[in-house]
Amino acid sequence: MRLEGKRILITGAGSGIGRALAIEASRRGAVMCLCGRREDALVETMSLLAPGAIYQIVPADITCDADVDALVSRLRQSWGTLDILVNNAGQIAAGRLDKAPSRTVVDLFSTNVIAPILLTQRCLPLLRQASKPRIVNIGSMLGEIPLPDFAAYSASKAAIKGFSMALRRELAHEGVAVTYAAPRATDTQGAASVADKITGSKLDDPARVATRLWNGVEAGRDSLYPGPMERLFMMIQAFAPKLIDRATAASPASVRTFAHPAQSSGTISNAQD
Repeated sequence: MRLEGKRILITGAGSGIGRALAIEASRRGAVMCLCGRREDALVETMSLLAPGAIYQIVPADITCDADVDALVSRLRQSWGTLDILVNNAGQIAAGRLDKAPSRTVVDLFSTNVIAPILLTQRCLPLLRQASKPRIVNIGSMLGEIPLPDFAAYSASKAAIKGFSMALRRELAHEGVAVTYAAPRATDTQGAASVADKITGSKLDDPARVATRLWNGVEAGRDSLYPGPMERLFMMIQAFAPKLIDRATAASPASVRTFAHPAQSSGTISNAQD
């Protein structure tokens, strides 16, 4: 499947991976709806799109029912169909769980899990109108190999993987495909704010992440991972988790504070901007 002429909704398109996905999709001739909380961030993304790109922007908070209603209504009126839904928007919160405000954990799951599930539910009638529709859910390698200080965040991304796998099986007979992507730590504002808690991690270039992701979507891939090393660690995680436990166990000097999403706008993989 080529992206040219495909109608694509990208959430969190105002920064990070979402912005990179929009830029690369514009180079491939996609017709896009770019969604994010901040209109100024979306306008900045617009300025970076390929010449002649066809797009619309919709400032919206995907955790707000009224905003989601308005977004879906606009897509129905302007397109009447949807080829690809990219659930990219998200938040990150890092630090020891015993220091996490309960509101932070609730907001994290609201943005990273509940919002994309409900948006997908609302978009299904539009997706069913397309010839070869696809849902793309952006997870994280921290959902595959959880690390200390990321308990809540890792759980939210693991939930998105489970959602993706179940939904793929649920919609298979309807021809609605589902792709789950798990990028590594990516060089975004959100990752920079918690970089001290992912020691040893290489930050990937968002543009390269976007290119790999769209290549995978065009190839019809069901799951996308960064490379063989990550797959190796996933196998170790599955068959010898104690090895991962010993390698990643937090020391007594581990970070004692907790970075709230308001201070870390975005995630290692994505952002709602």
